[in-house]
Amino acid sequence: MSDTNARIAEIVNGNDVVLFMKGTPLFPQCGFSSRAIAILDHLGVDYASVDVLQDMEIRQGIKAYSDWPTIPQLYVKGEFVGGSDIMMEMYEAGELHQLMADAQVKQAG
Repeated sequence: MSDTNARIAEIVNGNDVVLFMKGTPLFPQCGFSSRAIAILDHLGVDYASVDVLQDMEIRQGIKAYSDWPTIPQLYVKGEFVGGSDIMMEMYEAGELHQLMADAQVKQAG
């Protein structure tokens, strides 16, 4: 396992919910990342974020790690959930809320 993969695995497995995104929750740098943050904030769950624009190794490595070509990427309890579109579909269907409940993700605050 490469150093980058090991770093990603540590982040993914060290947080109940983590979003790899462009920018930060306060200043998302793309519309898809902004939408992903809005969904997580609306769910009210505690989550970590990683700004891939600050680390090119993570930016490229996360795509190989998940075998998913785009960012943002959401992980819950170490499992890859998907990107912004999948998050939106799951949110609208009530599936994302159920996933968080089933995973016993703690609420923010």
